[in-house]
Amino acid sequence: MQNLPHLALSVRQPSAWAIIAGHKPIENRTMGSIRAGRMVPGRIAIHASAGLKEDEFRYLHWRLDKHGVRCPNPLDLPRGCIIGSVTVTGIITDSSSTWFGGVAGLTLSDPEPCDPIPCPGALGYFEWAAGGRIAPPAKWMTRWGTPSADKASHDLFPDAPIRFEKPPRKPW
Repeated sequence: MQNLPHLALSVRQPSAWAIIAGHKPIENRTMGSIRAGRMVPGRIAIHASAGLKEDEFRYLHWRLDKHGVRCPNPLDLPRGCIIGSVTVTGIITDSSSTWFGGVAGLTLSDPEPCDPIPCPGALGYFEWAAGGRIAPPAKWMTRWGTPSADKASHDLFPDAPIRFEKPPRKPW
């Protein structure tokens, strides 16, 4: 096991993956959750939340695509585990970054991935300990990206990214 920080922050997939892959430099939160979670600058581990609903994934997939980031298949995103670490460099309430989409956020740098380490998550910063199992895939995940009525075109372009006719509804 790498020398990982003892404090972690739980983040929904695919946002957790995007942070550790170096694509997402801001984690949006409310000031209330930042204060309640005792979030301060410093090095933290990133925990990929065990929960993930299809509407959440659909929205976050679309959001990453808007930033030019190709999102992995949900089956390729581990959940319920530590997936790396990152440095929180500050707390912001305003930014011109297209990644800023809330009232407040944590600015992030120097992501380092690690092999997934199963552990339960919690709200805010939490002291993590290895244990448990990586979350199993939900049924919807096994169907994600499979061809529907237009199977013929899917066969022609199997590696084509998923596109949305209109933006998905923000689930929260």
